[in-house]
Amino acid sequence: MSWSPVGGAAPATPPYAAPSAAAAAPARRSASRFAHLRSRLELPLARRATGLLDGRHRSILQGHGQDFDDLSLYSPGDDVGDIDWKSSARAGIPVIRRFVRQSNLSLVLAVDTGRTMAAAAAGGETKGAVALDAATLVAYLARDRGDRVALVAGDEERLVQLPPRAGTGHLELLLRHVERAYEVKAPPSDVGRLLARVGALTRRSLVVLVTDEANPTVAHHDALKTVCLHHEVLVIAVADADPFEAVPGTTRDVGDGWAVPAWLRGRDDVRRAAAAARARRSAERATMLRRLQVHDVVVRHTDDVVPALISLLDRSHRARR
Repeated sequence: MSWSPVGGAAPATPPYAAPSAAAAAPARRSASRFAHLRSRLELPLARRATGLLDGRHRSILQGHGQDFDDLSLYSPGDDVGDIDWKSSARAGIPVIRRFVRQSNLSLVLAVDTGRTMAAAAAGGETKGAVALDAATLVAYLARDRGDRVALVAGDEERLVQLPPRAGTGHLELLLRHVERAYEVKAPPSDVGRLLARVGALTRRSLVVLVTDEANPTVAHHDALKTVCLHHEVLVIAVADADPFEAVPGTTRDVGDGWAVPAWLRGRDDVRRAAAAARARRSAERATMLRRLQVHDVVVRHTDDVVPALISLLDRSHRARR
């Protein structure tokens, strides 16, 4: 279940519709997302994240994927895994190996646009806001690399696919599609349908699935396994809010509108039981992802997006050595 306070934001413009005057304000917000992100992203972090994304080439593309270029002095933000220890010992200072970049990596953003993404996240924002920040960061890093980004976004009734292209204009269009899709009146989520479409893509790519912490479930195992046969998969999941916290107002499930009774909120026994159920679900999900060699991270707030993605890329990068 996903929860939202009563009296949330007004519905967005119809998802995936052509830009219009009514959609002008959301579009402008999307177009400025890169500038907003850049103001929050410190240069060493950006360089480290981009370097970790470079590491995908070694398996995504045929052959070694990267050709040695030269040696360079280490600077903050560089990947310590690229340090040439023998050269560093001879020089007396840290020296790293530089590689020729390959710019034909395709990256696929697979975005869940179901109504649960309009519910409250653990940090108090909507899950859609956190997910959109994550998608923006991935697109930003890909743009800086000159990589091509594709979009597959959908739910139970809607499915949109944009082909892989490079350039800021394409990425802004992609993010506007996602932004306008997040609304409480959206159809239910259908991650299985989303994965089936991604699994049909023939060009080997890095797939970043953006959804909430309830997904993917064990029911999605076969669809996810099919995707993993052709692509490398990373999962960014947004944490659900706790509906049993003692907070003012009424909390409802965005799926069926059921309201949490006031007498249930704030009770330790209820919160413990709910936490135990979530822990069991999380353990099942973690076991499935581990067997499929899929790395994931759960994000609570937009402030967590940058460090969470760097942690995700770092764990994946280390596992590939």
